[in-house]
Amino acid sequence: MIKSRICEILGIKYPIFQGGMAWIADASLASAVSNAGGLGLISSINAGTEAVRNEIRKCKELTDKPFGVNIMLQAPNAGEIAQMVIEEGVKILTTGAGSPAQYMESWQAAGIKVIPVVASVALALKMQSIGATAVIAEGAESGGHVGELHTMALLPQVVDALDIPVIGAGGICDARGAAAAFILGADAIQVGTRFLAAEECTAHENYKEKILKATDISTIVTGKTLGHPVRSLKTPFSKTFAKMESDPSVKPEEILSFGTGALRKAVKEGDVNGSYMAGEVAGMVKKIEPAKDIVEDLILGAENLLGGTDKFLA
Repeated sequence: MIKSRICEILGIKYPIFQGGMAWIADASLASAVSNAGGLGLISSINAGTEAVRNEIRKCKELTDKPFGVNIMLQAPNAGEIAQMVIEEGVKILTTGAGSPAQYMESWQAAGIKVIPVVASVALALKMQSIGATAVIAEGAESGGHVGELHTMALLPQVVDALDIPVIGAGGICDARGAAAAFILGADAIQVGTRFLAAEECTAHENYKEKILKATDISTIVTGKTLGHPVRSLKTPFSKTFAKMESDPSVKPEEILSFGTGALRKAVKEGDVNGSYMAGEVAGMVKKIEPAKDIVEDLILGAENLLGGTDKFLA
C-alpha cells in the first residue's frame, strides 16, 4: 500500500481527493468517494450558502467517513460559507481563487484542516507560512480555473520547497498519471475530470456524454484577457467566448455577461450554451462507472505500477 502522511492526517484509506468541482461536487459524489476510501469534497458554489449547508448534512447521512468542502474565496458569499462550515462541524477544507488568510484563525480554532490550491511555489510557501495543513499543487492541465505551470514542472518544485504534504493535481486520470505524481513527490492526488463520469455524479447526462466523446484536443482555455483563465471543452459557447475575447471592439463587461451562469447551465440543464469545464485528460475517460471503481483503479493500479518499477532497470 502507498504510504502517505495525508492519509494519517485526514483519516482516509487512500491518498486521493475528488476535486471540488463547482455545481458538480455534491453530497452524492463526495459521499461515494469517501465511502470508497478517498476524500470526497462538496463545492461551495452550489446555489447559495443554505444549499451548501444542506449538502453537508446530506453527506453526513450518506457516509461516516471524512469528507470536506471546497471554498472558492472570490465568491460573494465566501464569508458566509467560512462561518457556516464551522457551524456544521466540517473538519477539512480546500480553498481556491484567493488567500484563506483572513479565515485561518477561526478555522484552526474550530479544528479545521485547511488545504489551499496553489499554482506556484511562491503561493505554496505563503500558504505554508499561514498554517495550511497541506497544499494542492494544481497544474494547467486541469479543468476549470488554471494557472500557467503544468503539473510535471509545478509539482516537484512545490514538493522540494515545502515541509507540509503536497497533493498533485491536473492531468491525472489513470494509474499511470497517479504513479507519476507519486514519483514526483506527491503525498496524494486530486482528480476531477474522471469523476465527472462516476455513476454518483449528478451532472446532466449531456455533460457526461460530452466527456465520453472528448479527444486529446477537445479542450480550450478562455478568459486569459479577463485575468481568469478557464479550461473547458470546445463547444459553440467556448468558441464564441474566445472570439469575443479576440475582438477589440467587445468590452470586458460584455464578455463577462456572456459567461455568467454558463457552468450551471451545462451542469444542471445540459444546455449547448453552457460551459463544460474539463481537463486535458477528458479524452482518456471512456466509461461511466462507480466512484469506488475509479478510486481503486487509480490507487491500486498506481501501487501495482510502482511495485514494478524495477522492470526499467537493466
